[in-house]
Amino acid sequence: MFQVRIHGRGGQGVVTAAELLSVAGFREGRHAQAFPSFGSERTGAPVVAFCRLDTRPIRLREPILAPDALIIQDPTLLHQVDVFGGLGKDGYILINTSRSFEELGLEDFARGFRAQRLGTVPATELALKHVGRPVPNAGLLGGFAAISSQISLDSVNAAIREKFPAKVAEANVAAAIEAHAFVVKQMREVVSA
Repeated sequence: MFQVRIHGRGGQGVVTAAELLSVAGFREGRHAQAFPSFGSERTGAPVVAFCRLDTRPIRLREPILAPDALIIQDPTLLHQVDVFGGLGKDGYILINTSRSFEELGLEDFARGFRAQRLGTVPATELALKHVGRPVPNAGLLGGFAAISSQISLDSVNAAIREKFPAKVAEANVAAAIEAHAFVVKQMREVVSA
């Protein structure tokens, strides 16, 4: 079973990201589960959503305490909430930012991880460019497809098209495609370094 925990703030599409990720997994013939966990239901409040992907039926219903991957939609949470709790050294981390792990103050933390499993992508900037709104979820899922290889970009795009009306969907697909290319390039640079 592959478990993903998504951290963000209310209004950023955290819950939608988990749903889209589960639909993408389902489209690839996997069993999938997505659900949110949040306290106060207001814009800007910290929100966590979970997604599980497996080749067998998923019977667990608890929050994910030991994720295989983290998607962090809001980097302001990095030093406010224990977003990294339970993540093993073989885990994947994708952060919505144009800054590096070093610039985020995570250089010492990142040393214990495989560099090719750590990525950043300016998903909010891509959303503003393509969608016209600061909703980074589609871009982050495109980036997640690139960094983790757990789902394909085609499945992410199909899930987006299934969820949104055509015009909104195509704008989000464009953000996902550009984010995917950004992370692929980033991973190539890491491997060649």
